[in-house]
Amino acid sequence: MADEETPQEEELPEGGAAPAEGDAPADGEAPAASEAAPEEGAAAGEEGEDERILNQDEIDSLLGFDIDDDAGAQGGGIRAIINSALVSYERLPMLEIVFDRLVRLMTTSLRNFTSDNVEVSLDNISAIRFGDYLNSIPLPAILSVFRAEELDNYGLFTVESNLIYSIVDVLLGGRRGTAAMRIEGRPYTTIERTLVRRMIEVVLQDMKSAFEPLSPVNFKLERIETNPRFAAIARPANAAILVKLRIDMEDRGGRIELLLPYATLEPIRKVLLQMFMGEKFGRDSIWEGHLATELWSTKLQIDAVLDEQVMSLNDVMNLEVGQTIVLNTAPDSAVELRCGGVPLLEGRMGRLGSHVAVRVDERISRATTEEI
Repeated sequence: MADEETPQEEELPEGGAAPAEGDAPADGEAPAASEAAPEEGAAAGEEGEDERILNQDEIDSLLGFDIDDDAGAQGGGIRAIINSALVSYERLPMLEIVFDRLVRLMTTSLRNFTSDNVEVSLDNISAIRFGDYLNSIPLPAILSVFRAEELDNYGLFTVESNLIYSIVDVLLGGRRGTAAMRIEGRPYTTIERTLVRRMIEVVLQDMKSAFEPLSPVNFKLERIETNPRFAAIARPANAAILVKLRIDMEDRGGRIELLLPYATLEPIRKVLLQMFMGEKFGRDSIWEGHLATELWSTKLQIDAVLDEQVMSLNDVMNLEVGQTIVLNTAPDSAVELRCGGVPLLEGRMGRLGSHVAVRVDERISRATTEEI
């Protein structure tokens, strides 16, 4: 029995396991399946690389936008190409000097205004489109529209909510060392708007002093808005200068932003193109002497007006050759001498040889000319 079982054990590997292993290479089914699997995986990997979707950071890098950057930053990528059409503020060298002077003046005036230790710093100066700036204003905020009277245009001040609550807290006697309380979801009260208005008036007075060495400009606050749509002072595509100022009062403070459209600065653009302040006050005596010489030798036409009458258009159209217009002037009446329509002198008409002449008696004062 033992001898019979032994051949049976030898037949089991030949008829069972051994043929199964031998059939697989013969048929070729299992190796084909195992070889196809890596090829499909490689093809799927190639398709995944071709159809890979960019994440948000890569999209921002391509477009040139970064959440951590300031709204007025130049950036790179497509954004740099779009903003390349803007005029850089660096082409106006005196503008940076004016804003540095503004920072020093604001530091002193806001210390007197709040009776606290105030530090004002200039974050950056950049060029931006007006529409892009309105869309980037973090709300809630207070927008102050002011008018530059001599420049005949407008500017915009934006006060962030952190600075608003800090100013209110300081002016109303809040404790030092505690952050200002912020209440979201409600409009600004009359007290808050009034206190911010007073602060803006102080800053506008400092701006007047900062621009005074270049050109006298009076800045007047016109209105205060909380909705950027109502603070549109220029077209969305117009270029503007954005100045970001940081105001710190120990552990409190915030940012105030000044926006000046290029159209506002256009009347004093030549002054802002100077490299240093001395260019404005330099006097050229040679040029002044030459100009005075040329002015004295300039020829002007002076009209002697005997009389003026008001006639209807019908009478003027019906005038014919041979008609006489009677003047209400006697031989000794005063004759007015005018240059370019401006009355200058008065005199008496007479004759000098074969010429009709006018003898000057007196000069017409400027006050009398303005009344006329």
